[in-house]
Amino acid sequence: MAPQDTKNNQQITLSNNGDAVMKTPVMTALHKKYPLAVMDIVADARSSEIFRHCPCRGEIFLKDKQAGWPGLMRLVQQLRMKRYDLVVDLRTDGLTLFLNARRCLTRRGNRTAGGHAVERHFAVIGPREAISEIPATCVWLSQHEQEFAQRQLAVLPGTRWLAVGPGARWASKCWPLTSFQALVGQLQPRFDGVVLLGDTHDADSCLQLAESVALPCLNLAGRTDLLQAAAVLEQATLFIGNDSGLGHLAAACDTPTFTVFGPGDPHRYHPWHPQARWVQSDGGDIADVSVDEVAAAISSFHAPEWEPEKNILPLKHTEKHRRKIPE
Repeated sequence: MAPQDTKNNQQITLSNNGDAVMKTPVMTALHKKYPLAVMDIVADARSSEIFRHCPCRGEIFLKDKQAGWPGLMRLVQQLRMKRYDLVVDLRTDGLTLFLNARRCLTRRGNRTAGGHAVERHFAVIGPREAISEIPATCVWLSQHEQEFAQRQLAVLPGTRWLAVGPGARWASKCWPLTSFQALVGQLQPRFDGVVLLGDTHDADSCLQLAESVALPCLNLAGRTDLLQAAAVLEQATLFIGNDSGLGHLAAACDTPTFTVFGPGDPHRYHPWHPQARWVQSDGGDIADVSVDEVAAAISSFHAPEWEPEKNILPLKHTEKHRRKIPE
């Protein structure tokens, strides 16, 4: 099928915010190959906000996992009213079997390339569409979100801002608050101010962290939507947090990240960025990760990530990073 023949695509991505971000390279690559294509998206309510300003987006169809079979049947009826040139299923939950599509690309029978989630998602389209270069993850921000970030950050001095996200969806993925407090204290000479991010569930921990920080601190926990948080992260010098969606949002905004892992596989789920670093506890208990270990790992970043003589991070990349699919 010639590229110009593909006018109407669909991507199926049902997952949390971080995983949704890790699927954006698929959309970027398809948009580059088929610039006239309009992409409908099947997503859940949590992750759909990621695609609000995507320039190639068509309709967003929400799948409510709590609605069971009746909800699934309603979704299928909606989707079958449209005819697609290409459907890309990055979940393989069988939904493509009911759709009207000239071609379907799924994970069924696909040989996974690489170990990272981004590489696994991209393997669905890469070999079949003859695309070898994996784009960066991305988040599409409007002027409204960027102006929001500028207004909020105007209260902080300087430009060396440390963004911290002490929360995560699961308690087992949350590094102790006392560890975050001690770490921020150790890193204080490197930064002009601290920004705290999270949802309403993180409000209490962020309030306690804000009260313990000696640097000027902006606590935005529960005060931003997803894209507003991304716009704030875009202006940060470094993001430190747990294995959560905020780290992936920061990486998609070209901000260096440092992630503290307990359970989980950091080699598969670390933020997709050349300046992404992490530590993990040996036994899977995140509380076992010491503050000194994290502080030392951050301080040992090598050039061009750190400029020790200036004690700051350098300017971020002016061009989005790219990676090749592993052989």
